[in-house]
Amino acid sequence: MMVGIEAESQRRSVWLVLAVLGAVVLAAVVAGVVAAQEAEPVTDDEVNAIAKQLYCPVCENVPLDVCPTQACAQWRALIREKLAAGWSEARIKDYFVEQYGDRVLAAPPARGLNWLVYLIPPLAFIAGAFILYRAFQAWKQPLPAGEPQGLSSGPAADEYVARLEEELRRQE
Repeated sequence: MMVGIEAESQRRSVWLVLAVLGAVVLAAVVAGVVAAQEAEPVTDDEVNAIAKQLYCPVCENVPLDVCPTQACAQWRALIREKLAAGWSEARIKDYFVEQYGDRVLAAPPARGLNWLVYLIPPLAFIAGAFILYRAFQAWKQPLPAGEPQGLSSGPAADEYVARLEEELRRQE
């Protein structure tokens, strides 16, 4: 008879533990649902912050945030869904790159020949500044004494001046 009481007590303990575990799991699920319902909806600003970093895969050189096509509206809606699902900006951009390639990115990644996009403009600016500096230095230097500031002297210049003066005399 004692064995029956002990067995009954053990069964009740197991059911009590299962009931407590079930209540904890139920509370966690309810808390998750409430948190999901209380989460603020994704705003247009959040969607456009990502969309302006992407270009329309269909239209040439049109950012996704201003593209008027129906396809772009669907892609913006897709961005909104991904943000609502908790995706990060980098993950969304990676998704679009996987689907459409690097051409959808507003700023190309610095790999392959794309690194030239980041290297050439500063180098061109530095080279232009150096050329201007050298030109200003050359313009600042005075002409050596003894060189005429007008036409250069020589047989070709003398011949040209003589022909010019003769033409002027004829027209008078």
